[in-house]
Amino acid sequence: MKSTKHFDVVIVGAGFAGMYMLHKSRELGLTARAYESGGGVGGTWYWNRYPGARCDIESMQYSYSFSEELQQEWDWSERYAAQPELLSYANHVADRFGLRSDIQFDTRIDRAEFDGSRETWRVTASDGDTVTATFVILATGVLSSAQLPTIKGIDSFAGDIHHTARWPHEPVDFTGRRVGLIGTGSSGVQATPVIAGQADHLTVFQRTANFSLPARNAELTDRQRQEIRANYPEIRRFMREQSRTGVYVPLPDRGALDDSEQTRRAKYEAQWERGGLGFLSLYNDLLRNQASNDTAAEFVRGKIAEIVEDERTAKLLQPTTHPLGAKRICVDTDYFAAFNRPNVSLVDIRADPIEEIGPDGVRTAEGDHKIDILVFATGFDAVTGSVLKIDIRGRDGQRLQEKWAEGPRTYLGLMSSGFPNLFIITGPGSPAGLTNAIVSIEQHVEWIGDCLAHLKAHDITTIEASREAEDEWVAQVNEAASKTLYPLADSWFMGANIPGKPRVFLPYVESVARYRQICLDVAEQGYKGFVTKGAR
Repeated sequence: MKSTKHFDVVIVGAGFAGMYMLHKSRELGLTARAYESGGGVGGTWYWNRYPGARCDIESMQYSYSFSEELQQEWDWSERYAAQPELLSYANHVADRFGLRSDIQFDTRIDRAEFDGSRETWRVTASDGDTVTATFVILATGVLSSAQLPTIKGIDSFAGDIHHTARWPHEPVDFTGRRVGLIGTGSSGVQATPVIAGQADHLTVFQRTANFSLPARNAELTDRQRQEIRANYPEIRRFMREQSRTGVYVPLPDRGALDDSEQTRRAKYEAQWERGGLGFLSLYNDLLRNQASNDTAAEFVRGKIAEIVEDERTAKLLQPTTHPLGAKRICVDTDYFAAFNRPNVSLVDIRADPIEEIGPDGVRTAEGDHKIDILVFATGFDAVTGSVLKIDIRGRDGQRLQEKWAEGPRTYLGLMSSGFPNLFIITGPGSPAGLTNAIVSIEQHVEWIGDCLAHLKAHDITTIEASREAEDEWVAQVNEAASKTLYPLADSWFMGANIPGKPRVFLPYVESVARYRQICLDVAEQGYKGFVTKGAR
C-alpha cells in the first residue's frame, strides 16, 4: 500500500507570499511542500502578462527586505517595474534560495480536511495525489481569482477572448484588429494605451469611471539606486513601523481643509507632476472627510478635463459615483490621453448597456460594435475567492465556504475559528489590498514563522482562533471601515464586483504600522485570543 507523504507545512501558492513562506519554513527546520497552479513562480506576475502590466508601487519598495544581499544585488531598471522584470525578479529569488525543489507546479489544491483524531490536515491535489501536513498555509493571493462576467452570447463569439489575469504567454498581436476592452480598473487602465497604439480600433466599455493618477515612470539611474540602497534600513523601518500603507512617503500633519485653497492646489499640482500614489498621502483626512476628499477629487476631475479633448468623453471619464481612493486608485501612463486618438472610442455601459455578444462583436442598447478580439479586464473575486475555491473542512467537518457564507470571519486576518493549524497570508481582516503587498506579506510570514517556532518550542500541537477573539476582530474591522469613506464605493473591497457576494468590507483599514503592533502585542501576550493544545 502506498504510504502518504507527510510534511510539517503545506503551502498553497508560489507567488511572493508562498516563496517567502517556503524559505521561512526551511529556516525553521520544517519540512515543507508548496503547490502552485501555474507553471512557474511569481503569482500575480506569472499570470498577469497583459500589455502594459506594471506595478503601481515603486520597484525598490515593492521588493523583499528579508535578505540584505538580495536587496543590494538586484538592479531595478525603472521606477515602476513592468511585468517581465517583476517575473524575472521572482525567478531570481526562487533560484537564489533554491526554492524550486520544494514546489510542485501545475498543481491546484482541491481539498484540505482536518483530521481531529490525528491533528493533521489531509490535502488533496488536482492530480489526485494526497499528502498530510501539520500546518496548512494559504498563500493564494488577494487578487488571483479571475472574474469573467456572465454575458448573453459570449460563447458564440468567433474571435479571440482574453482575460487580463490569464493572458497568453505569447504576445497577442492587435495589429489591424478591432478590439473591445471591457473593464476600466487597474488592468484596463494600463492596457488601454498600449492596445490603442497597436489596434486598428479600440472600443473601451466602461461601467464605472475610475480615478487614475499619472505614474511619471522613468528609468532609474545608478545614483538613484545607490541612494535608496544606502537608506534601505530607514526606508524599510518606516514602511513597517510608521506608514499607513507600507509605502515610503512623508506622513501628513494636517487635513486638506487646514490649508488655504492656494496652498492645497499647489500641493496637488506638485504631486500630480511627481506622479504615483503619494497623492493620497498629502493630507491625513482624504479618506475620512468627504469635504476634504472633494477637494482632491475635483482636482483630478479637472486634470481629466484638461487632458481629454472631446468634452463628452472627458465628462464620461470623470468619476462621480465614489470618493477618490474609495476604490483602489489606478496609476497610469497616458490612459486619458489615449482617448484623444481617432482609433479609440468609449462606450458608457451604464447608459448604453451590453445586451449580448454575437459572433462578430458586442451589441449594446444603442447599436452594434464590430469586434475581432475581446479583452476582459474585469478583475477578481478578491481576497476570499482564491481561498473559497478550495474545499476546506475544519473541525468536525465544518466547511469554510459555509462558515463564510455571509462574509469572511477571521482573527487578525490570519486564522478562522474551527480551523486549527490553518493560516492565511494576507487574508480578509488584514490590511492587504490597501497596502504595498510585499510589506504585508513579509509581516504575515514572519509572524506565522515566529508562531510556528513558538509552538515547536513548547510542544504545542494545535492552534486556532477563539470564537470570542474572532467576533471581536470582525467587529473591529467593520467599525474601522465605518469611520472612513471606503464603504461609499461599490468596490472589490466590499465584494461589490461579484454578483451574490456578501457586502462586507474585507480589509482592515487602519495603518500597516498599527496592525503590525496589534499582531506583535498578541504574540507577546502568549498568543492572546488563540486556543492551543499541548502535546499528547
